[in-house]
Amino acid sequence: MGQLSTVSTAAGGDADIAVIGALVADPARCRILLALDDGRALPAGHLAAEAGISAATASSHLGKLTDGGLVIVEARGRHRYYRLAGPAVAQLIEALQRLAPPQPVRSLRQDTRAQALRQARTCYDHLAGRLGVDIMAAMIDHGHLTGGDGTFDPASARQDRPTGYGHDIGYALTDSGRNLLADLHVQIPPRRPLIRYCVDWSEQRHHLAGALGRGLLDRLTEARWIRRSEATRAIRVTEAGHQGLREVFGIDLTSP
Repeated sequence: MGQLSTVSTAAGGDADIAVIGALVADPARCRILLALDDGRALPAGHLAAEAGISAATASSHLGKLTDGGLVIVEARGRHRYYRLAGPAVAQLIEALQRLAPPQPVRSLRQDTRAQALRQARTCYDHLAGRLGVDIMAAMIDHGHLTGGDGTFDPASARQDRPTGYGHDIGYALTDSGRNLLADLHVQIPPRRPLIRYCVDWSEQRHHLAGALGRGLLDRLTEARWIRRSEATRAIRVTEAGHQGLREVFGIDLTSP
């Protein structure tokens, strides 16, 4: 008995994934997490409207998400804004979307929104959807990236895991890739891995994450090739963006 009493339990046992499972089991909380998946901090009122719930109910859900470590809150004067707690939470959401069945589409508005998200959207702090995977594929095809072909094959021996967040395949930026970034005036954020990737849930291919993914999102936004939606994660490609994507990457989003 004396020996047992000296055993430390500080390290804990296996991860209790049921705690996270309970948090994402509620549809309203899932809608809140999806609304925050573009990396922005949003007020509770916006999240309540996005989830289709009252302000009081949203406050309760946000409290649970905050206590569970999935969301953090920021005070800005008298207002409180909420954002995902970090890239790991965004990875979880993306992985869940890959595994989850599609929601039924019951209206033209829902169909339009779904198509917009699949065409171009943000995934935390980088581009996703068809636009995201097409940019990565173009950089591979043009020799700007090496190390992989952009495809996702869960049966491959290379262990390309959907939750790996770009650790399984060693993509690298080539000299021509560096020249491309210089020509586009892309600024790479410091103190983070240059190249990571996500397995895109709608396209089932790789899209760029990491510092390179963030730098491209920032630059294309600054150049007004793309515009972020105020209400959703969808990205709209401008007329200048369509022209620039064709000239620089050979991408034509208007084709099937």
